[in-house]
Amino acid sequence: MKITSFVTGRLLLHPLTVAEAERIVARAPATEDRWAPGYPADGDVAGARGFLGVCAAQGDPGVFGAYEIRRRTDGAAVGGIGFHGPPDDERFVTVGYGLVPDVRGLGYATEALRALLELAREQGVAGAKGDADLPNVASQRVMEAAGMRYAGEDERVRYYRVDFTPVV
Repeated sequence: MKITSFVTGRLLLHPLTVAEAERIVARAPATEDRWAPGYPADGDVAGARGFLGVCAAQGDPGVFGAYEIRRRTDGAAVGGIGFHGPPDDERFVTVGYGLVPDVRGLGYATEALRALLELAREQGVAGAKGDADLPNVASQRVMEAAGMRYAGEDERVRYYRVDFTPVV
């Protein structure tokens, strides 16, 4: 199934293809790729690797894949966001995201996460989970601003979740 990009006010969330994910892992852009300085970061590479692993093990995850976050103004990739795979047995998805340092603090992560959560809700999942390292207060605030709520923590990570009201 071909998934198309979707737009928010300032961003375009572009679904990664296997070839694009392989380029991100190799940090080897093709001529048509527009990457902002600092992209891909280590988290983008890890996310692309995870996406490739899901594709290899389970096939194309469709809408529950990985997305490149691009600015609408210039098309430059400034980060990544996506699902860690299809919904689990409880119909929950796990989300992750990251941005290059130059665009942090502009609200892009919250804007992209809200759009991703809405996409998940529209797909009929029961909810979404995410986490952030304890010192990463900025990421914790992003999840809270996007509607996720604190769900606990351990010695390293703070956990968040959101439960969706079924679409009728």
